[in-house]
Amino acid sequence: MLAGYFPILLFILVGLAFGVVPVLMGRVLAPHRPDSEKLSPYECGFEAFEDARMKFDVRYYLVAILFILFDLEIAFLFPWAVVLDKLGWTGFVAMMVFLGILLVGFAYEWTKGALEWE
Repeated sequence: MLAGYFPILLFILVGLAFGVVPVLMGRVLAPHRPDSEKLSPYECGFEAFEDARMKFDVRYYLVAILFILFDLEIAFLFPWAVVLDKLGWTGFVAMMVFLGILLVGFAYEWTKGALEWE
């Protein structure tokens, strides 16, 4: 009865081994010689110059939201393209309306300068 669950248990154990064994090997085999240079904060190729809790510019969040928006557009295009022959003209028109709305939003953001990074 429980023999049917053995492959699932084996899969979980192998997955855990792939995650835990390299970490343990790094702890055991790697030399541990901390110094002030290794322990100093390091951000984006240069030394940290402000508090880590500083506020970000709003444009950073705007670009992130725009990326998610257009990334989701591409994520909807792949399944649509796979079943396009089954959807027919109705599916094609629905996707063109969807893309048109996103294209209008993209044009609006472009004209407002939201994609410019100064």
